[in-house]
Amino acid sequence: MPQLPYKVHELSVGQLSARSGAAVSALHFYESKGLISSTRTAGNQRRYTRDALRRVAFVRAAQRVGIPLAVIRDALAELPDERTPNREDWARLSEAWRSELDERIGQLVELRDRLTDCIGCGCLSLQNCALSNPYDNLGVQGPGARRLRVDRRATGSADAPQDAE
Repeated sequence: MPQLPYKVHELSVGQLSARSGAAVSALHFYESKGLISSTRTAGNQRRYTRDALRRVAFVRAAQRVGIPLAVIRDALAELPDERTPNREDWARLSEAWRSELDERIGQLVELRDRLTDCIGCGCLSLQNCALSNPYDNLGVQGPGARRLRVDRRATGSADAPQDAE
């Protein structure tokens, strides 16, 4: 990892990329989403303050645990004066995100446990079919087809429903 002299207060996008491990395109994307910010030189080159390194590290750590970028952006926006998140910020935010992650983990465990009952069944109404028809939403309406089919030849319109066969 290239070292920067301590007196350097602004980083080019290439320097930020090298130091953070994030691709230049990712940094541009983060900037477009309001996660980091830059200034422009007279030659229109991006320059980032050194604290952008910590913001990028924060964003990447949150992404690794599955936090959506919009949620990360909202969390960063709550910091006073758009300051760089510190250890206490991470502790507070990660505690808030914990219940959401626990819920997602529960959903994935349930899906994994029900997956073997579902592969290739083709039924679309089995009570255990977690992929095609979770909790048998169509099956409770009775046997047979429950979706309307569109016959474009009969009406000339793709929006006209026909009785299901």
